[in-house]
Amino acid sequence: MMQGVFSILKDQQWHCRECGYGELNVAQIAGGGGIRGLERGTGSRPGIEIERANHFCGNCGRTTRQDRWAGQFVSPVQGAGMQPSFARRASGSLGHRDVIEGTERPINQLALDRKLPMLGWDEETKQAQARCSNLPGNGIRGNFQLLKRPNGSVSHNSLKRRACESCSTRGKRGTPLGIRFFYEGDGKWQVNSRKDKDGRIGCGWFDFDKWRRFLNQKLWLDIHKGT
Repeated sequence: MMQGVFSILKDQQWHCRECGYGELNVAQIAGGGGIRGLERGTGSRPGIEIERANHFCGNCGRTTRQDRWAGQFVSPVQGAGMQPSFARRASGSLGHRDVIEGTERPINQLALDRKLPMLGWDEETKQAQARCSNLPGNGIRGNFQLLKRPNGSVSHNSLKRRACESCSTRGKRGTPLGIRFFYEGDGKWQVNSRKDKDGRIGCGWFDFDKWRRFLNQKLWLDIHKGT
């Protein structure tokens, strides 16, 4: 279906979602098999930049949601020191999902983040990270997460980097989005070596998805305590 959608959008004109794709006979034109799938790309194909807006449709006789290809192919999801092909594969394994906001995003809006920051690597970790391109899906989910890239404001990737730098120099662990919660340990670095990854366990920046699950569990238990 995506090829059919692109064949319509490639003229870079506005196309009405109500009537502009009728020849494809598809109900969910905006989904992963259509517009969203074109935006995010695949491991072998780059995504494309699609604009959305409400315009008057001369055929429908009313204002409708419309799409237009901006004529640009988007850069693949980025990851420092990683092959683009691996970054795209990893993004697919992670569902193209911004781990903090929990929303699926086009690949040009995402950065592939190593959960263990580079400043915490020892020699063994460096060698393991050099082999990351061979990781299967579970290995990817265990070692990487997707963060939002800059879009005119400070990115989640930048916020994590600052928190990790402060943690390594001052021994004070970060508080994502200002929430002081650790599912292991507390706000102080608990190990002697700054390159001991165990000292990062419990911090939201290290594994935001796991941190959020523990936080939700604690909130649920606190709310239902004594009921």
